[in-house]
Amino acid sequence: MAKTPTPHIGAKYGEIAETVIMAGDPLRARFMAENYLENPVLVNQVRGMLGFTGEYKGKRVSVMGHGMGIPSISIYTYELYNFYDVEKIMRIGSAGSYHTDLRVGDLVLAMGASTDSNYGAQFELPGTFAPIADFGMLRDAAAACERFGYRYKVGNVLSSDAFYSENPHNDRWTKMGVLAVEMEASALYMNAARSGNKALAILTISDHLVTGEATTAEQRQSTFTHMMDVALELV
Repeated sequence: MAKTPTPHIGAKYGEIAETVIMAGDPLRARFMAENYLENPVLVNQVRGMLGFTGEYKGKRVSVMGHGMGIPSISIYTYELYNFYDVEKIMRIGSAGSYHTDLRVGDLVLAMGASTDSNYGAQFELPGTFAPIADFGMLRDAAAACERFGYRYKVGNVLSSDAFYSENPHNDRWTKMGVLAVEMEASALYMNAARSGNKALAILTISDHLVTGEATTAEQRQSTFTHMMDVALELV
């Protein structure tokens, strides 16, 4: 395909699988490739955004970083869906909990992704678009959590543009039943909807905005493996 490699992905057409698991941290993608995939091959390292393609239980899959925030994930997922013919993208990432019943290490399956971002304005819709996950992937992820015995909740998350916010208004999102805050799922879901493809965000609670409990960067990089287990069940 003439449009590949892209300005941001060095892989040639066909080097990326139809199913891609993405993490904000490219080192998490490398950890997953080295510890879960058979015969992983490095297919991208442009801007240090590592991507690998290998096999999991005989099925071809790619794992790749997507960076931090909606602008970054929107570029990578747009190119994957539209130029590499990727059909399914799963984001595995960290999130901050708004919910008292969610502990650090628990999983959140993002059924919907609210946002304070203006990313959706480009679509010029006559109203407010509600970005949602693919139901089949969501259902299978919940079933995988049950099989593994992992603690999880399904619901709405907030994809925020600001990590350090002057006025976070966490209590207002909590009142509306939002479970946790992260920074990318909304754009992923919008790009999936626009391209006619599938997406799901599987998140691990890394810190608690109510209790103050938190994890280190090293822990987030290499020990949040439950969401990897679940994502791979969907390949």
